[in-house]
Amino acid sequence: MSVRVRFAPSPTGGLHLGGVRTVLYNYLFARQHGGQFIVRIEDTDQNRYVPGAEQYIFDCLEWCGLVPDESPLHGGAFGPYRQSERKSIYRKYAEELVEKGYAYYAFDTPEELEQMRKSLASPENPNPQYDHTVRKKMRNSLSLTAAEVKQLLDDQTPHVIRIKMPENEVVAFEDMIRGTIENECGLVDDKVLLKADGMPTYHLAVVVDDYLMKITHAFRGEEWLPSAPVHVLLWRYLGWGKDMPKWAHLPLILGPNGKLSKRDGAKYGFPVFAMNWKDPKNDELTEGFKEKGFLPEAFVNLLALLGWNDGSGKELFTIEELIQSFDMNRVHKGGAKFDYDKAKWFNQEWIKNKSVADLAPLVHHVLHQKRIKTSMDDRLSMLINLVKDRCVLLTDFEQQLGYFYQRPERIDTEAIKVKWNEDKKQFFIQFAGQLSALEEWSFQNIEQVFKTSAEVAAIKPGELQLPFRIMLVGGKFGPAVFQIAEILGKEETVKRIEAGIELIISNS
Repeated sequence: MSVRVRFAPSPTGGLHLGGVRTVLYNYLFARQHGGQFIVRIEDTDQNRYVPGAEQYIFDCLEWCGLVPDESPLHGGAFGPYRQSERKSIYRKYAEELVEKGYAYYAFDTPEELEQMRKSLASPENPNPQYDHTVRKKMRNSLSLTAAEVKQLLDDQTPHVIRIKMPENEVVAFEDMIRGTIENECGLVDDKVLLKADGMPTYHLAVVVDDYLMKITHAFRGEEWLPSAPVHVLLWRYLGWGKDMPKWAHLPLILGPNGKLSKRDGAKYGFPVFAMNWKDPKNDELTEGFKEKGFLPEAFVNLLALLGWNDGSGKELFTIEELIQSFDMNRVHKGGAKFDYDKAKWFNQEWIKNKSVADLAPLVHHVLHQKRIKTSMDDRLSMLINLVKDRCVLLTDFEQQLGYFYQRPERIDTEAIKVKWNEDKKQFFIQFAGQLSALEEWSFQNIEQVFKTSAEVAAIKPGELQLPFRIMLVGGKFGPAVFQIAEILGKEETVKRIEAGIELIISNS
């Protein structure tokens, strides 16, 4: 049987890096086995649905290069791929479970449920569940007579369908990462399978859809482990046990203080979403890895190693190498701690290794966004090659290249003023004049004039290079200062020196 895996997100907001890692592991497994990768949108909870979130998910996957074979956008033979469009499918399976005695109708009102929780709450059990100890005390088809149930159904009384969890049964299944996992069913509440509005809950829909879409392997976060016994029983109760996919519950991604949640980006000062997400409810913008300046290849590479390695110690992988090397047996059981400094290291290495031709359109876009006018020409390529090893993020190219295209609006005069004096002022006045008279403009000649002038002025060249750099670029950054001057040209270099002298004097 061909491998079929799926990613099933809810369109409720930004795509967390943990979600992208789940996509990645599914994608790698599918490609390695010549199988199919499916994206199914789980939008049955209409109260949490956020407009634009579905398209955002697909935009993120496209940026990462993890494009599905089947989805609401890409079509496929097993659609529809939105659960809200499959609503008519689920009720018959819920009713079948009732008929077999594995589920039951529950007519409890929200007020009755609240009263149950209050009346049964105790210090030992502050949040009572609707389980085998409670069900016979509630208003459902297990506590009511058949005639009462029929009358309620005929009257179209609002109701849900709940699974009837066995009291004394242990459910076991094999996890590809964790081995045999056993759960006591009596500790799990009677989950709602079909809501009063006819929509399925995740528990019913995920089983039905995985079966109908012929999913062979289901990889999801370890937070779903408590729900696993419900799903295993549903596969059995519906008679599909032999078709149940192989499961793997992926470890959590951890931040500095535990699980890395969607709200932690602002707290820790680094992105947690793949791309910028703007919440339409409050216009709150959450920065993403893309906009922060990460290459998609670096983002995918670093995610792959958050919980997995190939055992060789190798860290830099192309997507093709990941497809060849990935092995679910080498995914860790324990949580993987996200290190933002390490993430930036991955990005810097990818920038270093990327060709200038591939970087040029990305850098051009960054500069264009900052309103720095550039052209996709040989000059831009030459400049990228000059500074790319100094850039950790794509956004760093603004600082490292922007001054070649426009004079800095401000320069770091404070860094110069510390050791500025009359002798240095006179040096730069004379140096500017000597550069104006220089016939052959090259970095070698500029450097020679600089050193000779410094010797005549009896000032160490090292004390003069920092002011010279800051006058040209605005700060303490950039490649060799004489190379910068050569590229800027004679006229612009002299103008920046003269403007720098005036700024330092005026701020003294």
